[in-house]
Formats: sequence, structure tokens, C-alpha cells
Amino acid sequence: MSLSDFEILSSHLNASAEVKKKMIDMCSEDIMKAAELLTNCFRDGKKILLCGNGGSAADAQHIATEFVIRLSPERTRPALPAIALTTDTSYLTAGSNDLGYEHVFSRAVEALGNQGDILIAISTSGNSPNIINAVQLANERGLITIGLLGDQGGNALRHCHHTIRIPSGDTQRIQEGQITAAHIICELVEEKLFGRITVA
Repeated sequence: MSLSDFEILSSHLNASAEVKKKMIDMCSEDIMKAAELLTNCFRDGKKILLCGNGGSAADAQHIATEFVIRLSPERTRPALPAIALTTDTSYLTAGSNDLGYEHVFSRAVEALGNQGDILIAISTSGNSPNIINAVQLANERGLITIGLLGDQGGNALRHCHHTIRIPSGDTQRIQEGQITAAHIICELVEEKLFGRITVA
């Protein structure tokens, strides 16, 4: 007997909620550490770069936007420098064609990354060659590398300075946990840099 639409819906929501509950115990310290690293990066006048493939590319753009524009509409603040390396189709297609897709993000890190900047590498598997190459080059250039990963971490676990591992092996649940972690990080960074929002 097939599942009803409601059973499918409730199954997804319950599974997502269970991962978020696990994140309280398993990810809290790593999320707070990432927020501290990013806060210090911005205070030092540095920037963050973000990369990822597929849905993670969309998340890289999403997170960069939260920093450049703002997360909380109640807060008026200056822009924070964040660049998603996933947005320029001319660069992405030229890099893929001329250098190979495995080098498309590391080339951007070479062009834009400076010592003290932060690279946030987003991957559900942690094994994408273009992500690993970007992290390795970022490390060589003196960037701090943060991996936003799935529960196993993959090869990225060995190369990133700091990781947040979402406690799930399901790609959908990992991506949901990653963007939730990113929203929390943005909120913590805004509070550390610009103060807590007070509600009248």
C-alpha cells in the first residue's frame, strides 16, 4: 500500500526535525566556533569566500547574501564582505572548459583569497574534487578553511581547519541542517559585531 500525501509530508518534517534536535548536542560548539572565526575575520577587515556544487552552490550564494545585505530586517548595519564563487557563469564555464571543473574553485581562491580570509566549503559528501582542491589551495595561501559537511565529512574532513558536520547521511537532511547552521552563524556574527536587537 502506497503512502498518502500526508504520510510523506509528515515523514519528511519529522525526519528534518530529528536532525535539527541532534544538531543541538552534536553541532553547537562547532557552530559557535565558526561564528567566532567569522567575527574575527570581519573585525580584521578580511572577507569570506564560499563554494559548493548544486544545492550547495545555491547555499553559498544564500549565505553570502545574508552577510552582504543582512539577516535580520530589524537590524541596520554595514555590509560584510562575502563572495560566493558560484555566481559568474562566464568564469565557471571558462574555468571548466580551459582548466577542468576540478580546478574551477581553486582558481577563484587563487585570484581572490588573501591571508586571513576565510573559505567556507559546503559539501554534503565532502569528496568533490573541486572542493578539496579549493580547500587545499586556501590552506596554502593562509586562509582559514571551514567545512560545512555531512555526518561522515569525507576527504574534506582531513583538510579543513574547522568543520560543522550535520548528523545525517541523507542529502536533503544535510542541506537543511547546513542552511540552518548558516542562519545561526549569521545571527551570532551580527550580534557580536553590531549588538543584540532589543524588542520594545
